[in-house]
Amino acid sequence: MEIPLLRYQSVALDQIQNSCSFSCSFTANKVLKGKSLLSGCYFSLDKRKWKRSFHRVKCCLMEQGLKPRPKPNKIYTEELKESSLPDTQMKKPSAGICSQIEKLVLNKRYREALELFEILEFEGGFDVGSSTYDALISACIGLRSIREVKRVFSYMLSTGFEPDLYMRNRVLLMHVKCGMMIDARRLFDEMPERNLVSCNMIIAGMIDSGDYLEAFLLFLDLWEEFSDCGSRTFATMIRASAGLELISVGKQLHSCALKMGFGDNVFVSCALIDMYSKCGSIEDAQGVFDEMSEKTTVGWNTIIAGYALHGYSEEALDLYYEMRDSGVKMDHFTFSMIIRICTRLASLEHAKQAHAGLVRHGFGLDIVANSALVDFYSKWGRIEDARHVFDKMLCKNVISWNALIAGYGNHGRGEEAVELFEQMLLNGMKPNHVTFLAVLSACSRSGLSECGWEIFQSMSRDHKIKPRAMHYACMIELLGREGLLDEAFALIRGAPFKTTKNMWAALLTACRVNGNLELGKFAAEKLYGMEPEKLSNYVVLLNIYNSSGKLKEAAEVIRTLRRKGLRMLPACSWIEVKKQPHVFLSGDQSHVQTKEIYRKVDRMMLEISKHGYVPEEKTLLPDVDEQEQRVLSYHSEKLAVAFGLINTSDWTPLQIVQSHRICCDCHNAIKLIAMVTGREIVVRDASRFHHFKDGMCSCGDYW
Repeated sequence: MEIPLLRYQSVALDQIQNSCSFSCSFTANKVLKGKSLLSGCYFSLDKRKWKRSFHRVKCCLMEQGLKPRPKPNKIYTEELKESSLPDTQMKKPSAGICSQIEKLVLNKRYREALELFEILEFEGGFDVGSSTYDALISACIGLRSIREVKRVFSYMLSTGFEPDLYMRNRVLLMHVKCGMMIDARRLFDEMPERNLVSCNMIIAGMIDSGDYLEAFLLFLDLWEEFSDCGSRTFATMIRASAGLELISVGKQLHSCALKMGFGDNVFVSCALIDMYSKCGSIEDAQGVFDEMSEKTTVGWNTIIAGYALHGYSEEALDLYYEMRDSGVKMDHFTFSMIIRICTRLASLEHAKQAHAGLVRHGFGLDIVANSALVDFYSKWGRIEDARHVFDKMLCKNVISWNALIAGYGNHGRGEEAVELFEQMLLNGMKPNHVTFLAVLSACSRSGLSECGWEIFQSMSRDHKIKPRAMHYACMIELLGREGLLDEAFALIRGAPFKTTKNMWAALLTACRVNGNLELGKFAAEKLYGMEPEKLSNYVVLLNIYNSSGKLKEAAEVIRTLRRKGLRMLPACSWIEVKKQPHVFLSGDQSHVQTKEIYRKVDRMMLEISKHGYVPEEKTLLPDVDEQEQRVLSYHSEKLAVAFGLINTSDWTPLQIVQSHRICCDCHNAIKLIAMVTGREIVVRDASRFHHFKDGMCSCGDYW
């Protein structure tokens, strides 16, 4: 009988187990272009046969003539027998060597343990016991070293070691954990005996390597082999359905888990929350979370991550505070997530609290959480705080370096970004494509042309990293800043791959800034073909026509927008003061401090006019409509800045988020406001970060 998930709470487990069956079907449309791979799978549960085995699995693939996987052969055991040495040639090692290896592994000194193992390899023929092999396997897993796996496994074969089921599972785990899935699958197929642990290992390895379909096929093959399919197996397969983003399969697994009495299992519940979140059903994820009898740290982290994944940042933050008030222990993953959520919300106060909680709970040196802190502080105008956190980190990974390099680039401090990149190389840290994106972006935003080209060429020459489209986009922006549009266009045409929208968008921006109408029109047409419904492309071209006096062409763009039904949503800006977000629209008069805010805006405009500010009469760039144009002096950015100046102390930097790209008039005005007030103002718009200080902007007036 089919179990509707929305009503499963009302169905008794005994009622289900007496006599029930459920069907399962799914299609891997994302993998094989809509071709149905598995459908009509029918599972039957019978209480009388519960302790013996499940009924045979029926699958449409069987009906299509696909044979079941053949039974394991004896190659593995034959290799062991052929490789065995006569007993007379075996040597008994001194107990000291094996004991020392095991002690080194126990203390996580894996490299030293494997170096000591070389003595046994060099002499050859030693009879090593299971406990020593077990330790060596742990060392290989700890180092994730394929070379060491081959050494240990080869020695096992050469000495004729005959592993029991436990050791065979350990050997299988060693191959899985080190990513040797082809060898692992061969070992699994050749095992003369295997249990549920073996199956869970190989299936989990397939899922971790992204081979979700093969994991499902193996799961179906093994369904009838084991009568007691454990909760871990279901949790693992639910992960596979999340990887395929097939919610129908996940729901069938959910139903099956309930029928088998795993509804309260923590692992299954957390896997279900993750699956529903990744498949786009946050309501079902919340429903599973609410039904958990014991809400663990992993459960809280999973539901918070689910809300954050779908952009519900405020709801995720509320859940974090519920978690804190419930008394559940928070771990470093909790704080890392919250800091990233604060980055999205531009919430400095909440981030500070998370930072304090991180230290208070003993995770002050955690590399993941501290990397998130570096990213937050560097993005929101606290680059010195970011550097302070970075310098205190005892252990840094490539993500830590990337975050700070990108932070310097975002704030127009390209030379410091390049210096940090060079320091990273001197420290022996291997850069990745994100590193080069950060440093090339820093070079382009700071106009470091010569340095940028040298780093770009070194990617493939010195680091064997092929430049991607995003790296080319940085170089197009770099050329555009210098007015070298022909060279930028030539770089696009000479790219060794199909050009992307980011590359054409970078060229279109360069054409707008440099007033090149013809090339800008060509770039815009290319973008129309790639993103016909993206409004900002039309708006940029409209601004090019307006600024060059091409009114007929501008009118034609407007008619195209109306014909397509595209309309710009009103721009809004928000600022957080005392942990409370305040949202403003252009010309907004709904705020309780409206009169005070408008008076402050008028005084600011009067003050900056003494320093050369002249309102721009025609500034549609980039995303403002004609109605907003009429309230130019009261754009949402200016209202948010005025509110921040009124309600914060004189030394407090302002952090503002803008839903669209900032217009030229507001950009010029905020530069002067930052100068006359002595404030630092950071605006995160739809294009990039703008760090205003002392009458300058980190973007160099290019956005």
